[in-house]
Amino acid sequence: MKPLKLSVLDLVPILQGVDVSSALKQSVRLAQAAEQLGYLRYWVSEHHDMEQLACAAPEVLLAHIGAYTTHIRIGSGAVLLPHYKPLKVVESFHLLASLYPGRVDLGIGRAPGGSAHAVLALNDNFLEQIRQLPESLQALKELLTHDYKLEEQRVIARPVPPAAPELWLLGTSRKSAQYAAQLGAGFVFGQFMSDQDAAEALSIYRQSFQSSSLGSVAKTIVAVGVVCAETETEAQNIAAQGGLLFQTEASNSDDKQSRAQRVWIGNPQQIREQLLQLQDRYQIDELMILTMASDYNQRIRSYELLANEMLAL
Repeated sequence: MKPLKLSVLDLVPILQGVDVSSALKQSVRLAQAAEQLGYLRYWVSEHHDMEQLACAAPEVLLAHIGAYTTHIRIGSGAVLLPHYKPLKVVESFHLLASLYPGRVDLGIGRAPGGSAHAVLALNDNFLEQIRQLPESLQALKELLTHDYKLEEQRVIARPVPPAAPELWLLGTSRKSAQYAAQLGAGFVFGQFMSDQDAAEALSIYRQSFQSSSLGSVAKTIVAVGVVCAETETEAQNIAAQGGLLFQTEASNSDDKQSRAQRVWIGNPQQIREQLLQLQDRYQIDELMILTMASDYNQRIRSYELLANEMLAL
């Protein structure tokens, strides 16, 4: 089994008693720690009108994060393409890739990213844009490879960086897997937000993968929730206090199993064993780790313990 690569997904939470500026500084701190600990990527999410999450524009925050790091890959998890024109998305990430050559990932999603009213304020035709997503993804691909034409006129997403951003599609469905495969892009299954097993979507992606100018081999990541502490009891307490994303109100066995599929909780040795089992089950080389806690120091410590147990620097 190949060495398991680990990356970081940051929802940019605004924890209790902290203002937005401080929350954003904590994201810089997390990115720097991830780089020092040997994580491969640091990605930030896009959400709209969510009181406890501070990032509505990944490309803006990534420009800042890039200036405070040196080599860790930085990317979006994800830019929600139905809200935007492909040209604007690629221009933004071409600019990032020009600032930080060889370090930028463009993760694309198709979720609304907020409440119905927030989505309506952002995009008054979201469902139609979802219907047109295959065309938008094709345009995105062509813009990344400088093959896009409109009315027979070539349009270039400038500035043109030394190396194009890596394109990844994020999702939890067969459709997202198929889109990624058709483009020749990488595929990220968001296990942390799904009750479904990743195996089916990953299998569809691999079987359907079409080599393209974006990539010649299938690339897969599974994004999982992890809370790691010195002891299992401490990890359980941290998860109970801060992991509201993974909580369910009901207490029946089905709901408990659902939560267990979304977040792994334990001491470093327990988490290592669980993640290696996940790697073997899904035949993947990389996991993206989301850690929710009520305290930023606890969050950093969780990533530290996991890296010390699993990453050889």
